[in-house]
Amino acid sequence: MIKLLREVSHDHPWILKTIMGVLAVAFIITMGWWGFSEQASNEIAMVGDQKIPLDEFRRGYENAYRFYRDNLQGEVKEETIKQMVLDQLIDTRLWLQVARDLNLTVTPEDLREYIVSRPDFQRDGKFDPDLYRRILAANRLTPATFEAMQTTELLANKARTLVRDSVALTPEEISEAHSLAARQPQGEAGKGSNKDTIFQDFLFQKQQRAMVAYGQALKSKIPVKIHKELL
Repeated sequence: MIKLLREVSHDHPWILKTIMGVLAVAFIITMGWWGFSEQASNEIAMVGDQKIPLDEFRRGYENAYRFYRDNLQGEVKEETIKQMVLDQLIDTRLWLQVARDLNLTVTPEDLREYIVSRPDFQRDGKFDPDLYRRILAANRLTPATFEAMQTTELLANKARTLVRDSVALTPEEISEAHSLAARQPQGEAGKGSNKDTIFQDFLFQKQQRAMVAYGQALKSKIPVKIHKELL
């Protein structure tokens, strides 16, 4: 089931963003860092000094369950969705710690550009403030709460991007890519297109491996305590 959910998420990028949100529509990951501790008297997990409140986890689970129930054929196990939601919440907080260590920030301009560029908030290709407020209100969110959540996610993404973009191919890997490209049959787009695709694949695969390794290193460095009895 995990494999199925990941494949669907790859083909439909908004799926994972829907999983984590308090929004009922499939368009945004909504995971938080600041301000949630006041909303719940207990937490389902601690990641370093960051809490994951139980109510945040429940909102993510309810939206994820509803989405998969409505969009996937066949039964989706509750345990599978719960684990995916919790894993994503933990992952984001790990990357928030990286952002904090690197003194990364999200400016008001960064946040504004992100929000006004979202198709969900646009009408006829332009940002519509009334539509924006209506969508948030329909999901019991105020603009202030929603924007704080998005600031959090943008910050985590800055840390992810910084680590990913620091990965480059070694001379040996470049030579291997050259050799592989030379052995490939030429497509209609020409030699250059095949070569570029192979180099992009090599780099992408290395970046993915690096991100997985970095994430594992974070988990070994930053203590994660999960209250499994609350799942």
